[in-house]
Amino acid sequence: MNPPDKPDQPNNRHDAPDALDIGRWVGEARKDSQQAFNWLHRRFAPLVHGILLGRFRPAQADELTQECFLIAFARIDQLADEHKFGPWIATIARRVRPTESSREVLLDAAPEIEATDCRPDDKAEAEALLCAISGLPTAYRETLMWRLVEGLSGLEIAELSGLTPASVRVNLHRGMHKLRETLGIIDPATRMEERNEPRS
Repeated sequence: MNPPDKPDQPNNRHDAPDALDIGRWVGEARKDSQQAFNWLHRRFAPLVHGILLGRFRPAQADELTQECFLIAFARIDQLADEHKFGPWIATIARRVRPTESSREVLLDAAPEIEATDCRPDDKAEAEALLCAISGLPTAYRETLMWRLVEGLSGLEIAELSGLTPASVRVNLHRGMHKLRETLGIIDPATRMEERNEPRS
């Protein structure tokens, strides 16, 4: 089995994949279809990368994203439900570890973003944002990474991750409140609204 080719951005990025499509492509991947490997990689790479970006430096997250897919494709016959590829590969991403020569990002250490086409202020702001998101509880961290960094819609997040749309909305709402508070941009009215929010 060859690793997936680096995919182009899908034309329908904001259309969430149908569960039937996911099951069909997983079935084809089990037959060693390179096209199926590419489709699954293209659709689920943002899910995997968003999880890893909350734990590792960006360059390491890129590297480990490819590693997660190699692991998943090598073990794809172990996936019990073909329609649950997203939650399954998300579990792989949460368990993957760097090589001994790599270092896992500490939650209070700003990740270093390598970018030559942005101003220093923009780079510092992006690093501060990633650091702030990385310090949030896991459910909020992952959902915000998928939404703010990977650019996934709420519907895509639900379809890819296996979360319910309601859970995605709650995670985004509460996560944004905590993120604003961490960044020091939450106002007293918003803080009061958060305190009075009914518990689910």
